[in-house]
Amino acid sequence: MDLLFPLFTPLNIALWLIAINFAAFAAFGIDKARAEAAGPRRGKRRTSEADLLALALLGGTPGAYAGRKLFRHKTRKQPFSSQLHTIAILQIAALAGLGVFLMP
Repeated sequence: MDLLFPLFTPLNIALWLIAINFAAFAAFGIDKARAEAAGPRRGKRRTSEADLLALALLGGTPGAYAGRKLFRHKTRKQPFSSQLHTIAILQIAALAGLGVFLMP
């Protein structure tokens, strides 16, 4: 466990968040393009909803929301929207809890 803590520097966390948000944003754009171009049986592999939600859960929630808005993709799809909102709420609560915990 002691080997992992040096990896959690502010720089590494910032780089991770940039990368995961870019990946989430790109995944929404790629999936939207494949959905429009491929149709249901053209052989283009779509990004699963589980993968899109996993990217959000790993810290890419802002990128996921930006991709949804810009590409107008999965905006009305249920239960996907509810699950994404739940992830965002849990992350906000975790950040608030962490902030309270770290306050002197």
